[in-house]
Amino acid sequence: MRFLLKSIDRRGLSGIVSDSSMLTTALNPSMPHRRRQLCALVFLLALCAYAPALFAAPQHGGLPRGEKHEGRREIDQMEEAWRNAVLTGNVSVMDSLLAEDYISISLNGTLQTKEDTLARMRSGRRHITALELSDSKVRFYGATALVTSTAQVTGVNADGEAVGDFRYTHVYVRNAQGQWKIVSFEASRIRVPGTRK
Repeated sequence: MRFLLKSIDRRGLSGIVSDSSMLTTALNPSMPHRRRQLCALVFLLALCAYAPALFAAPQHGGLPRGEKHEGRREIDQMEEAWRNAVLTGNVSVMDSLLAEDYISISLNGTLQTKEDTLARMRSGRRHITALELSDSKVRFYGATALVTSTAQVTGVNADGEAVGDFRYTHVYVRNAQGQWKIVSFEASRIRVPGTRK
């Protein structure tokens, strides 16, 4: 309000007599005070102009569109390489896909490290003969990619026949060299409603 009054009644500057009861300081503002007000006004206008960009959610999971497209292509290729490694028991390919601190959660809830996973592949006790992936979704969060897919599995393991539909999650992280590595895996059996465990 004072700012508006100052611009209307300039008795102190123009010499025009006024019978309003405004304070002398309001009528004769000092120049530094005016500069502070002007700076504050410019700051507020700038904040209003840029506020939507400052507080908006990042688009495309924090990645530019081109990077997201390239990342999706790389992740799709790695998912196919993982599928083929599981089907053929290719330990060296699996070794290259998994991060050193990789961890998986098995169907019975036990944790397995990268070495545990590779040792199990080397043993040959599990043999997957069919692995069909579908309903794959990839979401990016900066240098992290989260993949969820459905897998139809046919094969045998140490406990006998391994057949069923599963939903699994892979977590990929891009390392300092720019390579995507799988850091986590978890699968859950898809059960038909009404069936027992």
